[in-house]
Amino acid sequence: MAGVYSVSQVNAYIKNMFAQDFALNRISIKGEVSNCKYHTSGHIYFTLKDGKSSISAVMFAGHRKGLAFKLEEGQQVVAKGSVEVYERDGRYQLYAQEITREGIGDLFERFQKLRDELEEMGMFSPEYKKPIPRHAKTVGIVTAPTGAAIRDIMNISARRNPYVQLFLYPALVQGENAKESIVKGIETLDQMGLDVLIVGRGGGSIEDLWAFNEEIVARAVFNCITPVISAVGHETDVTIADYVADMRAPTPSAAAELAVFDYSLFEEQVELYRNTLAKTMDRKLERYRFHAAQYGLRLKVHDPKSRIRENRQRLADAEDKLRGLMLSKAASDRVRTAEGEHRLKQLIEKQAVRDRHRLELFISRLEAGSPFKRIGGGYGFVTDEKDRRIDSVNQVKAGDGIRLRIRDGSVEAVVSRITPAEFGRSPAGQEKQTAAARPSDKEDRAYGSEKGKKH
Repeated sequence: MAGVYSVSQVNAYIKNMFAQDFALNRISIKGEVSNCKYHTSGHIYFTLKDGKSSISAVMFAGHRKGLAFKLEEGQQVVAKGSVEVYERDGRYQLYAQEITREGIGDLFERFQKLRDELEEMGMFSPEYKKPIPRHAKTVGIVTAPTGAAIRDIMNISARRNPYVQLFLYPALVQGENAKESIVKGIETLDQMGLDVLIVGRGGGSIEDLWAFNEEIVARAVFNCITPVISAVGHETDVTIADYVADMRAPTPSAAAELAVFDYSLFEEQVELYRNTLAKTMDRKLERYRFHAAQYGLRLKVHDPKSRIRENRQRLADAEDKLRGLMLSKAASDRVRTAEGEHRLKQLIEKQAVRDRHRLELFISRLEAGSPFKRIGGGYGFVTDEKDRRIDSVNQVKAGDGIRLRIRDGSVEAVVSRITPAEFGRSPAGQEKQTAAARPSDKEDRAYGSEKGKKH
């Protein structure tokens, strides 16, 4: 069909037109840096904007030498390069080869000013940060009802824990009325007594995210009783709400990961705790059983019945031992007694022999000095009436009764006359007779010496 062109043909034609335009090949554009991304390849993707329009821009890694500073959000710069068409997408962008800094953009200046004021007021202080519940059951979400943020949060919540309840407040997250809508959503969900709130949206430029840099939104987050997780834009996007919130998530998906606990992991932890508790209880029960057995043994040791049985056994053992000792002692004593009796018998017999010898000696001596033996030889023995020996005439007087004993009897008579002898026995003769009537001292000493040797 004549006059009909393909998309590729149109894009190629436009690209060629841009390439032939001298002004677009060597152009310098002044604007505020927004949505700046450093790619892993080394390329830098960003947007230049002013109060009315914006243009996409890229600086390839090969041209990074034309950048003497770190390109960041809100910087006012002059980018030199060429405006060309990206044929595949049919869009044009600035291919920067050199970038110089001109100052700080208005939005970024407002951002820094508000951030410094709120920080000075202490709204960013860690002591005001509330802990996020580990096992939240109810989660409130303040974001747009349509968009990637709510879909990501719902998908991740369903995957991690389908039992968690999600409460969405459909708020405006971009535009003139966005800040009031976000504040209303925070206040409404805060009154419901939920476990945690997620406030945020998907990525965009600093203008798109500006509602979360407003002071009334920051104060609403700060005054919220429910813990708040801020999830605005991508990881490199930072807003005032991120500083005030109790926790910052780099993305809405990450916020869902932080707010909703993994139920399967929770079950595993519960099972682990249950097993640990069971093992701990088993160990404690085993220890208590061991202690109970030990106490039981101690009770048995200290049991009075056991003590009585033990004492009875000891008493029986002592009785047996005493009986054995007594029997042994008795046998030993019988042996010693028998030996003593035998020795005593020998001593008695020896003593009897000695005493018999002495008695025979005494008898022979007595017989030698016996008056009866003398009487038998023709002599007599004279006593008075009281049987007292009379051996002197001075012991009697005429008329006294006397008794005369002779060998075969006695004669009683009365003294009629006393005639003293002219020649009487001398005292020396009497002494000799008396000495002859008892054993001599020599014989006594000889007997005593023999007796000492026997003993």
